[in-house]
Amino acid sequence: MNEPQPSQAELREHASDLRLHGLLAHWGEVMAQPDQARWVAQMLGWEDAERSRRSLERRLRDAHIGRFKTLADFDWTWPRQCDRGAMEELMTLDFLKEANNIVLVGPNGVGKTMCACNIAYQAVLAGHTALFITAGQLLGELASLDSDAALRRKLRHYAAPDLLIIDEVGYLSYSNRHADLLFELVSRRYQNKSTVVTTNRAFADWGEVFPNAACVVSLIDRLMHRAEVVRIDGESYRVKETKEREAQRKVERSAKAKSAMPRVQKGGE
Repeated sequence: MNEPQPSQAELREHASDLRLHGLLAHWGEVMAQPDQARWVAQMLGWEDAERSRRSLERRLRDAHIGRFKTLADFDWTWPRQCDRGAMEELMTLDFLKEANNIVLVGPNGVGKTMCACNIAYQAVLAGHTALFITAGQLLGELASLDSDAALRRKLRHYAAPDLLIIDEVGYLSYSNRHADLLFELVSRRYQNKSTVVTTNRAFADWGEVFPNAACVVSLIDRLMHRAEVVRIDGESYRVKETKEREAQRKVERSAKAKSAMPRVQKGGE
């Protein structure tokens, strides 16, 4: 069954939304020709699809997510503790509607970064802007700026994305200056945009990450207010994969050695 063709008024509104001013300037001439409405509808569809494709490519490039394992390939039986239902619910992106935060807590190698990348990728596919960066890169860049104007611009840059992923908080220790900068950024995003934080430290230990920083309690308070905390515990997934690769290589070397052994001839042949 053929779909009904849009009216000329709908086509004109579509062209206006796409800001095709040249087409709009000659709208009367174009529509005066026979069967042009069908052609214009097809052309507008092409333009829409191409812009959507380019927008997705640009948002993916700007997100700096890089390569990551998809949740479909993740071995959910490996962690001792990981709420799969909670992770799958986060992938629906409902938390973005309320500008809620996500905190992924667990030791090294259990999949925190992988989960954060999957959330960011899903957000970009859904039309949102996202940005992935490690805490070291973020705070190092902000602290290196030598003028207030440059710092304000960079803070606006990191405050802008619909979803900001700050990876590896807790792997390094930072000065009071770094703590103040992170507090300023989190405060700018607070209740406006969602932030995902991955950390290997419980919040009770963040005083060791930002020793002597007066703003740590307020920083945690803003992060935790209306936040979803997902704890992942277990052995390193990377160590697991390394052991599996080593075992596979041993099997392959053994098979290769057996195939290279000379065959024993029967009956003195």
